[in-house]
Amino acid sequence: MDTRGRIEARLREAFAPLALEVVDDSRLHRGHAGARDGGGHYRVALVSDRFRGVPAVLRHRMVYEALSGELAREIHALQIEARASEEARDRTGKAGR
Repeated sequence: MDTRGRIEARLREAFAPLALEVVDDSRLHRGHAGARDGGGHYRVALVSDRFRGVPAVLRHRMVYEALSGELAREIHALQIEARASEEARDRTGKAGR
């Protein structure tokens, strides 16, 4: 399983998301200092009821904790959008993304 697949599996296990998107943006950062061969730049967007009532900073910490192994070895940069289902509904008029 590649890094993107591992990220997705860990987030599904940790948050049982109603919606999940994991995007590998590594190709956009080739040659970037600290990211050998451009690898390790990811964007995640997830909707989970586990984020209900949790401030954004703590949501990010929850995601970092779920991905701690990958962050130590395979992820150089991580962009996170973590929302509760009611926030996703407010934005789109329906649950999820």
